[in-house]
Amino acid sequence: MKFNHFGIPTQDKSRTPIHAEALKLWLSDFSKDPFKCEWLYFEEGSPFPEVIKTTAHVAYEVDSLAEAMKGQKVICEPFQGGENLMCAFIEADGYAVELMEFTK
Repeated sequence: MKFNHFGIPTQDKSRTPIHAEALKLWLSDFSKDPFKCEWLYFEEGSPFPEVIKTTAHVAYEVDSLAEAMKGQKVICEPFQGGENLMCAFIEADGYAVELMEFTK
């Protein structure tokens, strides 16, 4: 696993210029933040679990989502997170961890 970013839910929509309509989510581009911070604003009805909507998460790049998810408490099944990117969330000791698999 390799650290990628951390995400912080916010009620300040001005921090989140990117709209992921299907996920009812607004977010910032963590790749442009010097500290790899991703701000997240969730719209009413967003399908993400409460722990993701209310608690900061850490994200790691993995070679295989299937392998990284084995034996873990999966709280958000794999979904398309962007071009050439599949993501999933697991819960570890009460906090959310994002797993990111980049495809070619």
